[in-house]
Amino acid sequence: MKYDNQFPSSPRQTGLEPAPGRLLIAEPMLSDLIFSRTVVLLCEHGSDGSVGFMLNRKTQFTLNDLLPGIQAPLLPVYQGGPVQADTLHMLHRIPEMLEGKELVKGIFWGGNYDALKLSAVNNYIQPENIRLLMGYAGWGAGQLDKELEEGSWLVSEADVNLVFEMDASQLWRRAVESLGPDFTELTMLPINPQLN
Repeated sequence: MKYDNQFPSSPRQTGLEPAPGRLLIAEPMLSDLIFSRTVVLLCEHGSDGSVGFMLNRKTQFTLNDLLPGIQAPLLPVYQGGPVQADTLHMLHRIPEMLEGKELVKGIFWGGNYDALKLSAVNNYIQPENIRLLMGYAGWGAGQLDKELEEGSWLVSEADVNLVFEMDASQLWRRAVESLGPDFTELTMLPINPQLN
C-alpha cells in the first residue's frame, strides 16, 4: 500500500482494532490509486489475513449485465476490490430472502445466489438493501496490521445506513465525519496534498 509520508501528518487512531463487520476508511494521504478514498467493509480478519469489500466504487454495470438472460430492475454493481474481479459477491440486509452470514447486526455477507436471481427478476429487492460487488480486497498475513501502523487506514464501526443507503460519491466523506469532530478536517485535504 502506498502512503504519502511526505505530507506532514501523524497516523490517527480511532481506538478500534480491525474485525469482521468494521469499516476501514482510507486516510486522505493514501496514494494507492485502487484504494484512494475508499471505505472497505471487513468480512474476515485473522492471523491468516483479511478480506473485505470496497463500498464506494460504483461501476457502470448492473445485475442484468452480469447475469445474461434475466430482465430485472437495475441493481447497481460495485467494484469490491482488485482480487478475483470476475467474481460476484453480495452484502445485504434481507436475510429472510437471501440468507447469508451476519457480520454485525443488520449486515449480511453472501447467501443464496439462486434466491438473488429469482428475487431480482420478481422485483423483490430494492437497491438500498443490497450491495452487489465484483471482486474483493484481500490482505495476506500481517499485511493489514502493517498498513494500520503506517497510518493508511482508520477503523470504525459499520453503520447499516452508511453501508447500504449512502450514495457512493459521498460515502468516504460521511464515513470520516462519523468518526467525530477530531477527524472532520481530513475531508478538506486534497486527494494529492503535494498538488496543493
